[in-house]
Amino acid sequence: MLAPCCRWRRARPIQQCLRLADDSRPRARETHPVFALRAPQAFDGTRFLLGGATVLVEGEKIVGVEAHDFAVPDGCAVTSYDGTLLPGLVDAHVHLVADGSPGSLERVEGMSPEEIDAAIEKTLAAQAAKGVTTVRDLGDCDYRTLAFRDRRTPGQPRIIAAGPPITTTGGHCHFLGSQADGADALRAAVAEHHERGVDVIKVMASGGFLTVGTDMFGVQYEATDLAIVVEAAHAVGLQVLAHAHSIRGIEAALAAGVDCIEHFSGISEDGSVISDDLLDRVAAAGIMVDPTMGFDQSLLAFMPPPPPQALEVMAKTGMDFGSMLARGFETAARLRAHGIRVVPGVDSGAMPLKAHGNEWIAIADLVRAGWPVEEALAAGTSGAADACGVGDVTGRLAVGYDADLLVVRGDVAADASALGETEAVVVRGHPV
Repeated sequence: MLAPCCRWRRARPIQQCLRLADDSRPRARETHPVFALRAPQAFDGTRFLLGGATVLVEGEKIVGVEAHDFAVPDGCAVTSYDGTLLPGLVDAHVHLVADGSPGSLERVEGMSPEEIDAAIEKTLAAQAAKGVTTVRDLGDCDYRTLAFRDRRTPGQPRIIAAGPPITTTGGHCHFLGSQADGADALRAAVAEHHERGVDVIKVMASGGFLTVGTDMFGVQYEATDLAIVVEAAHAVGLQVLAHAHSIRGIEAALAAGVDCIEHFSGISEDGSVISDDLLDRVAAAGIMVDPTMGFDQSLLAFMPPPPPQALEVMAKTGMDFGSMLARGFETAARLRAHGIRVVPGVDSGAMPLKAHGNEWIAIADLVRAGWPVEEALAAGTSGAADACGVGDVTGRLAVGYDADLLVVRGDVAADASALGETEAVVVRGHPV
C-alpha cells in the first residue's frame, strides 16, 4: 500500500551536517557540496513514498529526505528523473573473484594475486553499474576481497567478506583454498578466518554443481561437524552461512544452528520437494534463507550444455533446467508462506546466467513468485542490509544513512522489471 511522504523527515540545516572535530578545540570544519536527486516515484527501503521524493546528499551521507517538490537550499544542485528513486541494492551472495564466464571460479586457483585483484575490480564495477551498492562475498581466494573492503574506493560497493569457504578435502570449491577435516582442523579454520578479519563464515554443507566429484544429494559435513564451526564462529561474534543444495545438507545445517542457508535447493534423489515440516522447523529456528535466484533467462538460448555433474543431477531427479527453475519459484513462495526470512542474493560470478549486477533480477523473481513488490524490494535493500550487519548505515533512504542510491527508469511499483533500467547510481555519496 502506498504511504504518504509529505515531508516526513525535514532536511537538517546545512550547518548541522558539517563534520565536527572529535575534541572541543576550534578547528576548520570539512565541507562538501550538497546535491540532490529527485524522482516522482520513491521507495525508502520499507515502503513506497506517495508523490516521490527529493533526497539531499552531503559528503557520504543522506542529509534530507523530502517531498518531490521540496525547494532545495541555495547552491544545492538537483537532478530530476522521471523514474523511481530507491536505496542501492544489496547482493547477499557474490564471488568477486569470478567474472561469470564458464569455469571462472574454478580458474581462480591458477591465477596470480594481480590477476585476482583485476577480476575483483572488474566485478565490483559491474555490480555498481547495475545499482548494487553493497555485496556479501561468500567465497574468494587468499582473502583477496578484504583489502578492497578496507580500502573503500569511491564508487565501489561496500563489501562484507567471508574469505575462502570452509570445505572438506576435495569438496565443493576446494580450489579456493580452505579445506578442513575433523574437529581440530575446523576450529583452526574458523580461527584463521577470524584472525584474517572476515565478517562472516561460509561453510559447505553439501556438494555443488561447479565441483566435479562432490555429492549433491548427501552432506560434506555432518551436523556435528557443522556445529563445531557454529560454536567456534559464534564465540568470536561471526555468523555462519551454510551452502546446502541437498535436503540432507539443509537438515544438517538446521541441526547445527547455522544463521543462514544458501541456495536451499532441496535436491533429493527421488525428486521430492522440501516438506512443510522442514520449512516450519527452519522458520521456528529463525534461520534465514538465501535462495540465490537471479538467473538471466534471456541468455538460456545461448548457453552451452550443462557440465556432466549437473546433467547427472538432472537425470537422477528427473528434472531439466526449466523445471529446476520452476521449483525455485515455488520454493520462494513457500518460504514466504512459512514466515522464513529471505535474504535475496544471486551467487554472482558463478556462471554466465548469474552475472554481477543481477540482484535486480533476484528481487523481480520474488515478485514473479508471488511476493508483493514492497516486500521484495525491502528484502533486497533494508532487509538484506540488516542481514549483512550493515542495516544501520545503508539500505534505507533516511537522514544519517550512507548515500547509497539507485534511480531506475519507470515505476517499480507497477513493474518490478523496471529495476533493470538503471539511470543513476550513487555509492557512499559518489556518483558512479
